[in-house]
Amino acid sequence: MNYSKPDLTAYPPRSPRARLGGYAILPRLLDKCRATLAEKNGEYHYACPTDQRFFQFTGIEPEKLKAEISKGINDTEILAWITANAPKQHMEWEISQWTVSVNQAVPAGSESREFFNELVAAAKLTHREDIQSWFDYIEADDYVTFGGQP
Repeated sequence: MNYSKPDLTAYPPRSPRARLGGYAILPRLLDKCRATLAEKNGEYHYACPTDQRFFQFTGIEPEKLKAEISKGINDTEILAWITANAPKQHMEWEISQWTVSVNQAVPAGSESREFFNELVAAAKLTHREDIQSWFDYIEADDYVTFGGQP
């Protein structure tokens, strides 16, 4: 995968569990933003509800991060920019706890669970008892979308 110019019509972005600077979601978010800038995002959306968890935690505005990414800087440089510019600064242990929390997040409430179950069914993954969290679903859906067997 070319991380500087991802083509999300050919392969999925990095897993939401992948980390950069301890942050889950961030590598995937960067892939989607770069692909969006290159008009190669396919069905993926930058600043989607999953991405919003990162933006809410850091206080970074999606459009400001997008402007930095549009400069062509790499992941390490983006992380340095985030560290210097995030309105909500966090200690390493706070980032670690947040990452564990989002990694384990499950649908909360009956409407969210119903929506989750509909997504799992649409991806023909209802036989997969291991799909319990949002990240479980995202990874399985990425796999199936690009030719893997449910």
